[in-house]
Amino acid sequence: MYAEMTLRNEGMKVLINNLGRVEAERFISLIIREPFDYTEWQRDLFDTMSVKELSDLAMHEYKEHRHTFNLLEVTE
Repeated sequence: MYAEMTLRNEGMKVLINNLGRVEAERFISLIIREPFDYTEWQRDLFDTMSVKELSDLAMHEYKEHRHTFNLLEVTE
C-alpha cells in the first residue's frame, strides 16, 4: 500500500497526464463539491459488463500500462 502523500502525488500525476492540469483540477473540485458514492458509481459504471468482460478490460489496461505499476513501492 502506498503512503498517503505518495498516493496523492501519483493520483494527481495520473489525472494530469490523462485530463490535463485544468480538467484534473475541475475533476477534484467536482468530487469535493458534490456528494459522491464511489461504490455506487463503480457498480453503475460496470453494471452492464460480465465478469469476463471486466477481467479482459482489466488485463488489457494492465498490459498497456504495466510500466506505471511500480511493485517496489508496495509496503505492508
